[in-house]
Amino acid sequence: MPLMTDYDYDNLLKRASELTSVERVEDERFKIPKVDVFYEGNTTVFRNFDKVVQVLNREANHLVKFFLGNIGTAGELTGGRLIFQGKIPAKTIQDKLNDYVEIYILCSECTRPDTHLVKKGRTILIRCDACGAFRAIGSMKTKKITPATQQKLKAGSEYELTIKDIGKRGDGVAFFDKYIIYVAGAIKGSTVKVKIEKVSGNVAFGRIA
Repeated sequence: MPLMTDYDYDNLLKRASELTSVERVEDERFKIPKVDVFYEGNTTVFRNFDKVVQVLNREANHLVKFFLGNIGTAGELTGGRLIFQGKIPAKTIQDKLNDYVEIYILCSECTRPDTHLVKKGRTILIRCDACGAFRAIGSMKTKKITPATQQKLKAGSEYELTIKDIGKRGDGVAFFDKYIIYVAGAIKGSTVKVKIEKVSGNVAFGRIA
């Protein structure tokens, strides 16, 4: 049996290293950050907003404008935190972040996040640094942002809700899609059947059925 030379060994070692590197790259998947949200009075604080901006590698103001426009509320960026007016469910914020990533981050060809935005006139393009693909995002933005998926809360109807917080007046606070629901006598952490008595905009009032 012929002996393995040092040259053969070096080549095999190099080849094994390359294969391991390829497998490691293929195993890497972009993970959308999980939002960290808490409530102060009648505001919602997106606590790790600055870290999310770093992961996405986008301008903070662009992301702020997207969130405020699609959630439909006012807000401001303060000390790396995005503060929304009103109590916004964490799930709503996470869903909007997921939408942003799909629209403005991921390449439609190779699905990698190594992209940047290019503006030509009124058209915004997303260019992939990994595969070189270009994509206009206007049509996709229109498709993703639609109120058709929102559920409408109806006075007189009953819903099973989980009480997430307690309001200033002692009422339980629950969330249903875009609605904030105040439930008299409800205990934080409980899941109860609630009859809706009044709906005003995105705020509703109910009682335990």
